Amino acid sequence: MLEARRCRTGAISIEALSARLGNTDVLADVDLELERGEWLNVIGANGAGKTTLLRCILGSVDYRGTIDIDGLDAAGGPNRARMIAYVPQVPVIPPGMAVIDYVLLGRTPHRGAFAGDSEYDLAVASTVLDRLDLHGFADREVNTLSGGERQRAVLARALAQQTPILLLDEPTTALDLGHQQDVLDLIDELRRERGLTVLATLHDLTLAARYGERIAVLSNGAVAVTGKPAEVLTVSLIAEHFRANVRIIDDPAGPVIVPVAHRPAKDAP
Repeated sequence: MLEARRCRTGAISIEALSARLGNTDVLADVDLELERGEWLNVIGANGAGKTTLLRCILGSVDYRGTIDIDGLDAAGGPNRARMIAYVPQVPVIPPGMAVIDYVLLGRTPHRGAFAGDSEYDLAVASTVLDRLDLHGFADREVNTLSGGERQRAVLARALAQQTPILLLDEPTTALDLGHQQDVLDLIDELRRERGLTVLATLHDLTLAARYGERIAVLSNGAVAVTGKPAEVLTVSLIAEHFRANVRIIDDPAGPVIVPVAHRPAKDAP
């Protein structure tokens, strides 16, 4: 794996990125760039390489090519954890850990693994729990929460990290519609307040269009197209890369993607 270097133009700059897992080439010559404060959504069919892309940026997967991260002088270690927070699809939850203690893990890069929680750490965790509608669950064990509640706890830990870059791998998984909106609205609010840079993978194409400024389509491990949602999300592109039959409703907030059911033709009389 090549060392991450300081990025000259944006928060994240990726050039000729390739990754292989086992005997499978998952990513092939990916070029992608995010400016500081930008929100980019990566979409693609299952197996397109979306999660592997995020893991390469984290440094948890070996890769070929270059990943430049703004302000990061060395790969790995506490520097990376102070720059990048990550919300995985399948988080590892320590057994028996209370929600408040789990969220406070996000403060570890700022205070060290064995230092006690400061008043500021506790205040950050409390604020994040409030904003994610989790304060009433602070003393509950994370593993006793519902899927949606647990997903919000994982996001709370990432937000408590207070990093300038946030990687989200399907952040709305297991969330009901109301909490999907709450979570994405909060991320967008923090992005505008702090200049947060957001790179997210999403399966819901309408959400991908509503939140974020650009979309990148991954197909067979390569970037097929990038652009604004209205430019990228077309009937023909969705048919080609998702094998889906849809219609698209134009809306001022972004295109709405509606699946078209495949109904068998009625037998002739």
